[in-house]
Amino acid sequence: MSDIKPDDLTRISEAHTKLRSEIGKIVVGQEEVVEQMLECIFSRGHALVVGVPGLAKTLLISTISRALSLDFSRIQFTPDLMPSDITGTEVFQEDKTTGQRSLMFIHGPIFANVVLADEINRTPPKTQAALLEAMQEGQVTAGGQIHLLPSPFFVLATQNPIEQEGTYSLPEAQLDRFMYQIKIGYPTEEEELEIVRRSSSKAEVVINPVIGADEIGTMQQLIRHAPVADHVIRYALRLVRATRKPKPGEADNRPQVVQDYVGWGAGPRASENLILSAKAKAILGGQTHADIEHVQAAALPVLRHRVLTNFNAEADQVTSDDVIRRLVEAVEVADEDPGNLKEVDRLIG
Repeated sequence: MSDIKPDDLTRISEAHTKLRSEIGKIVVGQEEVVEQMLECIFSRGHALVVGVPGLAKTLLISTISRALSLDFSRIQFTPDLMPSDITGTEVFQEDKTTGQRSLMFIHGPIFANVVLADEINRTPPKTQAALLEAMQEGQVTAGGQIHLLPSPFFVLATQNPIEQEGTYSLPEAQLDRFMYQIKIGYPTEEEELEIVRRSSSKAEVVINPVIGADEIGTMQQLIRHAPVADHVIRYALRLVRATRKPKPGEADNRPQVVQDYVGWGAGPRASENLILSAKAKAILGGQTHADIEHVQAAALPVLRHRVLTNFNAEADQVTSDDVIRRLVEAVEVADEDPGNLKEVDRLIG
């Protein structure tokens, strides 16, 4: 499934436009946030959503699941939440005709297409780790038995960036499993005015499902098999590798902003997600293949939670977003390879 046909692009582009329209019935503004969530879903990834309370993160995610005609489940993470509270548990069940008792697995709230892990950093690491297998493997193991999760399956976790007392920071290994970290900011004055108007209205808004699970699976396959030239992949690699410390004895050729402010760089999963995100941006935008601009547009949501800043950055009030923006400016774009471009042209017909 390597060819992207014009009809495929048209179908995906129309579905994308309808989705944005349906979501816009409920969600005011936040166009970039909605776009990034859709890119993440159609790339078969998971997203970490960061924003202060009251920005309708839960409403946004539930609205997207309704527009996609998917099952939605919300888990409120608290300090007393146990792993079995989210994955499920085994209980004894008695057969009334024979009187025999047997173990039966009761599915937890994670058995849904779209799972909202609300305030994921408020639960202990033991419970956070219960999500790892589900996010990576699409399954839950309980009592030695493997239980497959529904397909498609997405985890959209939220964090409050203000209140950190009594929270448990996500370990780097779990952060790396989120394709995107999406930041939600305050609405503009006009957007907030529209929010107040809608909230004070008695009109009931109906969200019409645009596509279903089968169509989502088809779109995911098309995006993953979209062609990309080698020079675009190499650019993504240069971006990611420029965040890492050189091996002992090697010259440090990293941009100065990285040398000054980065304590730990991004791993190979960042390179994979940069290219996958670039493909999603291209296909959803009606283009046949990913290019350098798509990689640059994906740099912030893909890298911001994977590039760890040091004490100097904290002292100078430099954030990972600042570092990534300056990194994109510093890393040179190599010349295009005509051979690669011909191969892309062949694939797209």
